[in-house]
Amino acid sequence: MNVFDELTWRGLIAHSTDPEGLRAHLGGEPISFYVGFDPTAPSLHHGHLIQLLTARRLQQAGHRPVLLVGGATGLIGDPREVGERVMNSPEVVAGWVERLRDQVGQYVDFTGPAAATIVNNLDWTSQINVIEFLRDIGKHFPVNRMLARDVVARRLESGISYTEFSYVLLQSMDYLNLFRRNGVTLQTGGSDQWGNITAGVELIRRADGERVHALATPLLTKADGTKFGKSEGGAVWLDPTMTSPYALHQFLLNAEDAKVVEYLKVFSFRGRDEIDELGRLTAEEPWKRAAQRALADDVTDMVHSVAEREAAVAAADALFGRGDLQALPAATIDAVVQEVGGTAWTGTELPTMVEALETSGVVSSRSAARRAIDEGGAYLNNQRITDAEAQLQRDDLLAGRHALLRRGKRTIGAVTVS
Repeated sequence: MNVFDELTWRGLIAHSTDPEGLRAHLGGEPISFYVGFDPTAPSLHHGHLIQLLTARRLQQAGHRPVLLVGGATGLIGDPREVGERVMNSPEVVAGWVERLRDQVGQYVDFTGPAAATIVNNLDWTSQINVIEFLRDIGKHFPVNRMLARDVVARRLESGISYTEFSYVLLQSMDYLNLFRRNGVTLQTGGSDQWGNITAGVELIRRADGERVHALATPLLTKADGTKFGKSEGGAVWLDPTMTSPYALHQFLLNAEDAKVVEYLKVFSFRGRDEIDELGRLTAEEPWKRAAQRALADDVTDMVHSVAEREAAVAAADALFGRGDLQALPAATIDAVVQEVGGTAWTGTELPTMVEALETSGVVSSRSAARRAIDEGGAYLNNQRITDAEAQLQRDDLLAGRHALLRRGKRTIGAVTVS
């Protein structure tokens, strides 16, 4: 199958400059393509994973990835509808560049005929002076077309700085530079970058008289139309210190039945027959959550490791009484407590069972805690609580600081003791 057809089936093509031309381009001799990532945070997030896995799919089809980390564009910031970005210091951005270089390198192969390359656009942007930039790049950008860009048009009333207004020139210059230096003839990115991407295509046509290609992936949404990739705590990050493997696995396990097959096509490398079968199971036996488990396992394996995925599964099993909480690593316990919303205990002595249940939030009051204990439905670290006035002991604390409380089968909370 032509990789263009594969991407189409997986729902990964929202826009392309010339579908038939790009299909032929990808079906011929190997090409070089690029995708860029700006260091606007110390980690990439779930949305960037779509771009990284698209790059991997293109590489598996024999094409050469150039992964760009924007040390220059990250100092400026792409315009947002909500207002001006806060500029980070050059030192902060440089540190984030190194972190992102390590992250993007996990998803492509740096050996063989389709070996990947990582570049930093600060290397060439810092070498051009203002006059050269205005003469060689700026002269190709009609201001009326720049003003017509959606995000710019929406920002004109509230105000937009020349800095953010000119971001499109910098990103377009990246494509021109990589076309000249690396023979790149395709840029990929998210659909929110389509205006910047096509501006680069147009710059190459105007500056060098050559025709190149562009492809944008869609914005993934939930069934209600809101963005997929946000948890209650905010963005789902690829850095395990910002979003733990346990939290990532749980987030994907909660994917909606109506959307999970769509997500599998995007994030999994399973074949068509297997994904179709998981879709059938979701329709006929949704309680088994077979597609959600496949999605969560596949993504956690790729982003972290098989061992981290196994630890996440073990933690979930233990949390609901199907495993040994004491056997879990301290880092996994910490992640579980963060996800369930652990509450700090501020008393000078360790709490009683009633106090721990109320503090954890699994009951609304101390009388409700006593009632749950009397009815046999209250648990400390998966052990049934029988004495309401018994005091928590240091030996009860998981990882030396946490107590997990549960009421019934599903209501879970935690107390953290300093």
